[in-house]
Amino acid sequence: MGATRAQKELYFQKLKELVAKYPSIFIVNVDNVGSNQMHQIRVSLRGKGIVVMGKNTMVRRALRSILGEHPQFERLLPHVKGNIGFVFTAGDLKEIRDIITANKVAAPARAGALAPKDVTIPGGNTGMEPGKTSFFQALGIPTKIARGTIEIVSDVQVVTAGTRVGPSEATLLNMLNISPFTYGMTVVQIFDQGNIFSPEVLDISDKELLDRFFSGITTIAAISLAINYPTIVSVMHSLVNSYKNLIAIALATDYSFEGAEKAKEYLANPDAFVVAAASVAADAAPAAAEAAAPEEEKEESDDDMGFGLFD
Repeated sequence: MGATRAQKELYFQKLKELVAKYPSIFIVNVDNVGSNQMHQIRVSLRGKGIVVMGKNTMVRRALRSILGEHPQFERLLPHVKGNIGFVFTAGDLKEIRDIITANKVAAPARAGALAPKDVTIPGGNTGMEPGKTSFFQALGIPTKIARGTIEIVSDVQVVTAGTRVGPSEATLLNMLNISPFTYGMTVVQIFDQGNIFSPEVLDISDKELLDRFFSGITTIAAISLAINYPTIVSVMHSLVNSYKNLIAIALATDYSFEGAEKAKEYLANPDAFVVAAASVAADAAPAAAEAAAPEEEKEESDDDMGFGLFD
């Protein structure tokens, strides 16, 4: 039975209040999420976020009713499909995402269900009687009889992610008491202050952001220098290159300025700079020797403890 007019008006009003209060919305998928699991998620989000569910037609109508005041929410409409809900929050997006996805329950394989991941049956003794060998033979699983029970010879993948679970695979997995899947609320998209993006964006680290930022700056600077178009990131390189050109001109002509004097002096008398560098190295050598001397004396005293070999 559909919602009454009063219930719809109450839902619309609640949605307007939440939109005005919370800047961020998680669009979540709730396939295979039971009522008890949903309750646990609501409890874990208490004080940090509010879960709102509703039929897609009513959600779309509610969103369209607020587009006059909040036109940015039109970006949510294409994502209102399937078994989805909303989580409104003003907290840290990564923290809320982790809370939403943390609550998972193990579930057995059901025939016809879409497998979220690959399922492999490990090799080893199953404890099953030989009469059930036909289940393994139907799936092409190599087995042998050991101590009166069926033993799987090696690990075998029986289900591939993204495919439907067959009835034989589901029966065998249940017979082996293997619950290969876990179900919980998953994040489909994130709406934050008018922007909508994939949840994978939250996994980008600060270091990766900085590396990409500096890579972009380097690229812009290189392009600017190549086409002689000044930008904020290239102006410093342009100034350095211009300064180098001025020094080169001063060296090739009689023109001079303070910055070029040292370069001219070096070219005129390079031996003076070699002697200066050698004297600096000579002055540093005695200081290094003095620092090493106490260590040598300490090692010597530690070796003989102040006594001769035959004292």
